[in-house]
Amino acid sequence: MIPELLKKELQSRVAHAVTSREAAVDVMKELQRHYGWLTDEAVGEAAELLGLTPLQVEELATFYEMIYRRPVGKLVIHVCDSISCWALGGESLMAHLAAALNIEPGGTTADGLFTLLPCCCLGNCGEAPTLMVGDTLHGRVTPEQAGEILATERRQHAAAEG
Repeated sequence: MIPELLKKELQSRVAHAVTSREAAVDVMKELQRHYGWLTDEAVGEAAELLGLTPLQVEELATFYEMIYRRPVGKLVIHVCDSISCWALGGESLMAHLAAALNIEPGGTTADGLFTLLPCCCLGNCGEAPTLMVGDTLHGRVTPEQAGEILATERRQHAAAEG
């Protein structure tokens, strides 16, 4: 259930949008942030807030790669697999990360910290290969740098939890 304060904030965002669909991604991302992923309950809540049917929200949710309709780790790693990133080592980068995390692309680490997902484009083609952890974009990532990024993210998460 959405906390009242979050519900009022989302209602305000919807009210200030030209159309409710304009606010849909924003609402879904906020509910995802609250629940950790866009649960079935959150789809229903988003539909109610937006004045849409749950099916309409589901259609929007499944269109966007960064709306998660299943549980994900606390940190999601998106590895760009656009043509630019692929040509400059994105496939090797994905394989390196999968091996380092001991998961397949699409999987989540046993500790629930990382989920590794391919992404069709991160919009950073000039800095290929690119990955994004949470909301932080990393460009021209080598396998060695990827390992350093993982280590840094683990340390920062442990410090925040600690």
